[in-house]
This record gives sequence, C-alpha cells and structure tokens, in this order.
Amino acid sequence: MCETGDTFLLLLLLPSVLSLVLFLILLRRTRPRLNLPPGKSGWPFLGETIGYLKPYSATSLGDFMQHHVSRYGKIYRSNLFGERTIVSADAGLNRFILQNEGKLFECSYPRSIGGILGKWSMLVLVGDMHRDMRSISLNFMSHARLRTHLMKEVERHTLFVLDSWEEDTVFSAQDEAKKFTFNLMAKHIMSMDPGEEETEQLKKEYVTFMKGVVSAPLNLPGTAYRKALQSRSTILKFIEGKMEERKGKMEEEGGGEEKEQRMDDDLMGWVLKHSNLSTEQILDLILSLLFAGHETSSVAIALSIFFLQACPKAVQQLREEHIEIKKKKEKLELDWDDYKKMEFTQCVINETLRLGNVVRFLHRKALKDVRYKGYDIPSGWKVLPVISAVHLDPSVYDQSHLFNPWRWQQPIKGTMKLTWYPTLLENLVRPLVSRFVI
Repeated sequence: MCETGDTFLLLLLLPSVLSLVLFLILLRRTRPRLNLPPGKSGWPFLGETIGYLKPYSATSLGDFMQHHVSRYGKIYRSNLFGERTIVSADAGLNRFILQNEGKLFECSYPRSIGGILGKWSMLVLVGDMHRDMRSISLNFMSHARLRTHLMKEVERHTLFVLDSWEEDTVFSAQDEAKKFTFNLMAKHIMSMDPGEEETEQLKKEYVTFMKGVVSAPLNLPGTAYRKALQSRSTILKFIEGKMEERKGKMEEEGGGEEKEQRMDDDLMGWVLKHSNLSTEQILDLILSLLFAGHETSSVAIALSIFFLQACPKAVQQLREEHIEIKKKKEKLELDWDDYKKMEFTQCVINETLRLGNVVRFLHRKALKDVRYKGYDIPSGWKVLPVISAVHLDPSVYDQSHLFNPWRWQQPIKGTMKLTWYPTLLENLVRPLVSRFVI
C-alpha cells in the first residue's frame, strides 16, 4: 500500500518537475547571449593570477601580457585575484573607464589590501566617503600650500640627502630616493624631522610594512604579510600617540592666531582642526597617504636617475636649463616661478612616468552592464585597465621603448596624457632632478 502511495505521489509531482525544467530551458534561450572578450579562466581558484603578477621589467609588458595581447587582442577576459576579470590594454577603453569613474566603474582593490591598509584607506573606499577623504587630502595639499610650504621643504630635504653623500662612494639611488620621500612625507604628515631617533624607528617599521603590502596575502607565522600586519599595528600606535600628544598641546595652548597657524603646518594638525573624522579614520588616512606618497614618488625619482645616466644629451640640456635659471637669481633658493620655467625638466618627468610605469595597472569593478567595441563587460566583473600597455604602445608613442623626453615638446598622437599621476609626485621629482644635474 505504501509503495502504491509513493508511486502515485511521484506521478503527481512529475508534471511540475517537467514544467520547471522546461521553464529553465526557455529562460536560458530567451536571455541575451553575452559577447565576452576572448580569453580563458586558468586554474580553479587561482585563475591566472600567478602568471599575471610574475615580476618583469618596468619598461616592458612582461611575458604574460605580451602573450595574451598577441593571442586574444588588447581586450581579453581572465580570472585574476579570485575574480572574473576583463583586462584592457586598449587606450580607448582605459580612457573610457577613467572618465566614467563613479558612474559605470569604481575602485575595487583585493580584500588583502584593505586588510593591511585599513578599511578607511582611500584605496579601499568608494562613493561619498572616498570623495570626503580625497577632499580632505586635496584641501591640505592645496595649490597655495604647494607654493608656500611644500616647495621649501622639498628643497631642504633634497639638500639633506645630497649632503649625506660622500665623494667616491657607491650608494643605491632607490634607497636614497626612499629615504628622501619618507622623510618628506613624515615631516608634512606629522612634523617629524629627518635623522631623529623616532623618525628612523618609524622608517624601519614602515619598510617591514611595505614588504608585506607587495607580498602574497598569507596570514601565517613568519610570512611577510603577517610581519606587515604586526608593523601596521606598531605604526598605528605610534601615530595615535602623536595624535594624543598633539591634542594635549592644543588644550594647553588654547586659541590664538599663532597656534592656529601651527595647527595647519602638517596633515595631522590640519585634520584634527578642520575635519570630524574618527580616530580610526584619521589613522587609516595618514597611513594610506604615507604609503601612496612614499612609494610612487621614490620609484619615480630612482627611475629618473636610471634613465638620465643613459642619456647624456638630456642631462646636458637639463643642466643648461637649470644653470640659466640660477644665473637670474640672487639667492640659490628656488621658488614657484622657477619651477614653472623648467619646461624641459617637465618633459623628463613625463617621459620617466611613461617609460618607467610607476603605476602599471588599476583595480576597477563594473557597476553596470557595459558594452564597448562590441564586447560585453558584465556588472560586478573586475576590470583592469593596464596603463603600461598604453605607455608602451608604438601606435600611441613613436619608438615607445626608448627614453625620449623631447617627444613631450610636441603634441602626442591622439589625446593620451599622463592624467593618472598626481601633481604632487611631479613636484617631488622636479627639485631633486634640479639639484642632481647642477
């Protein structure tokens, strides 16, 4: 009797099951078919991430990109950083992505970056909070402040580094560039002076921190990532101690115009005075700015020295430009008008940023379904605009593999500009180049 009842129940359910299957088949057939770019997903979980991140020269695309572009074209699909990804080496698509920031695309860095830089880091934030944090940073580093404060400090820190070099000795340009940019950022963020014990200790922790940022995100004992997390904790405690010390001084000194002026001397004082950010937000903001300002600028400075030593003609023209500026000055100290006269110096900086590829690619995510050149970019997919691929594209830059600062003395083909590099970075590189060539 029981078996008969089960059979009867199955017969009752069979039409419903068949209807559901038929519905799913029809739904699949009626749904528009996506025209994804060509490519492959690679290994399960890992995708093609290991091959994509394999080290290669800054002045090349690397074997991975060369192979994929030659096989699939300048726009292809992959699986990178654990996500389905559209990779773009196409100048037009890269420009389209950057122009539609916040509308069709938004920043989307791997979770490991947020874990080490903090959830309030500008690299991780999107939307209104990102705009607020960015606004605070830009207001502090205003055009007027660049003229009155930053330029003088850049000059002073440049001389500090150059004076430390002994004659007939060998040193690492990259290490010296990192020393210069770290000291400068520490000064402008927390009014810390170069060479002081606390500055050197913070620098030591920061070096450990940076090794973890660029390492595999394995939070295991002994790994660079674990050590970086520990250094992050030490750095944040140090910054928080500085904040409490600053707040105490503010309460002791009270008001006054002189005190108000001193508060604006560094980022920490400026944020405490002009924003309503929480302690955690301020800590992450300071750490992310220390990271962003230090890494890009130090690499650019080191690369400029590397490229110039192989181009004596450029060094000679730089020297002539700077000597001419120096002749017309009573004092050796440079001012904003002097910097504006450094036209060939700006060409050298532009070419260093192009060929050196300080920023090779960006992390973005599609907010909506996007169609570009016949290809579909589904909502939620990661999108990687590869900036270096455009910089090294011979259809955009003639003889793109060569260091040629004179190319910037005339309009570049199309409308390609180095819009993804901040003006601050250029202002850090310019005075060091100036002192280096004179």
